[in-house]
Amino acid sequence: MISDNRLKFYINGQWVSPLSTNQAGVENPATEEIVAQVALGNAADADRAIMAARRAFDGFSVLPVKDRIDLVRAILAEYNRRYDDFADAMRIEMGAPKGWARDAQAWAGQVHLEATIKAAEEMVWEYSRGNSRIVYEGIGVCALITPWNWPMNQIACKVAPALIAGCSMVLKPSEIAPLSGVLFAEVCDKAGVPAGVFNLVNGTGPEVGVRLSSHPEVDMVSFTGSTRAGVQVAQNAAPTVKRVAQELGGKSANIILPGADLAASVKAGVEGCMGNTGQSCDAPTRMFVPRSQAEMAYQAAIAAAAEIVVGNPADEETTMGPLVSELQFKKVQGLIQKGIEEGARLLCGGTGRPSGLNRGWFAQPTIFGDVTNQMTIAREEIFGPVLAILPYDTVDDAVQMANDTVYGLAAYVQGPIEVARAVARRLRAGQVNVNYPDWDTFAPFGGYKQSGNGREYADWGIHDFCEVKAIVGYGS
Repeated sequence: MISDNRLKFYINGQWVSPLSTNQAGVENPATEEIVAQVALGNAADADRAIMAARRAFDGFSVLPVKDRIDLVRAILAEYNRRYDDFADAMRIEMGAPKGWARDAQAWAGQVHLEATIKAAEEMVWEYSRGNSRIVYEGIGVCALITPWNWPMNQIACKVAPALIAGCSMVLKPSEIAPLSGVLFAEVCDKAGVPAGVFNLVNGTGPEVGVRLSSHPEVDMVSFTGSTRAGVQVAQNAAPTVKRVAQELGGKSANIILPGADLAASVKAGVEGCMGNTGQSCDAPTRMFVPRSQAEMAYQAAIAAAAEIVVGNPADEETTMGPLVSELQFKKVQGLIQKGIEEGARLLCGGTGRPSGLNRGWFAQPTIFGDVTNQMTIAREEIFGPVLAILPYDTVDDAVQMANDTVYGLAAYVQGPIEVARAVARRLRAGQVNVNYPDWDTFAPFGGYKQSGNGREYADWGIHDFCEVKAIVGYGS
């Protein structure tokens, strides 16, 4: 689905022509064809959206919480009506396989809207403590900067809590995958979001992103992206002392304990790593296996990779699409080559496209064995379908290696429940998944260390967009 509004911005309740004349082509990474042009804004476009949000904030922030929840409920209804359009857009702009685009990418936006509504209904928005009244209220004008790898996941889990908190906002989706963001703006318009409360400006990070994160009328920046870009956002925001919430990179460990079902744990770990073509910040990309079981783990991993169907995203049988761009393809190829050069054991895959695919940014599902924690493929976030398997001697060794990273977004533990729970408590990560549980949209999501700060999803996300006010003497 390619919207007719892609050459406009949504500002103050209207689709308006950009002040900038810049445009960019949107590439279908499966075909390398430019499928649409989108407008790219500049600082003046960002200023126009920010000031619209500023003017809208005072009136919107004092609406009753119930009214703000009802507004997000209206967005959910319109989102569901256009569900297939979102799935089509993400299949086109990021090469997501048809089933994945429908059942994971578009679904993620839906369930975040649902979870935020439920959390807001159950949240205590104000209460008395002593002679004071404690009140949660919206922080102000928010800049929302979202990535290309999970477009609707990140847009929904920022916009919904910001609206319910009583904030106004400017959204800048990734310029690599902007089509779904334009659709979301159409949804907000149709749902009746008041003018100026939600605004959308497409553009690059150095142009629009810098202006949003540094503008003195922006009270908060919520950013999802690379750690490198997150550092720049924080630096831009520092002079105006605005709040910065960040969900950044990851290099998540997956510890398979001696008592785990090895074959099942390895298979699920491979699937988790390769999902979304490996382009997920919380993907379990470092698998730790007992050294005595390493060879069995390798064979199980090879077998799991062989079941992956790489190909045309429009085919229902395809389970893995391309990487999102030529730049990402070259980065992943370079890191695969680095793994070979540093002596990791290539179990399957390798450099180059899969057999039979000569066009599109397709990479081979690649698995390395005999990896050490000092190799580049164990240290750097690859953001592609590449799994590093690291043998360990003791569980203490596995925990030490798992924590020996600058990242701390997610971690995984497989094995007998009591042991797995104990290991989970020792891992320095914002979210630890025990025995491959179902995704929990009510659990806080965010990182330790260089994986960011703040927490998203449900009431955790709402709190990030709130200030806490104490009205002392309220009970006098």
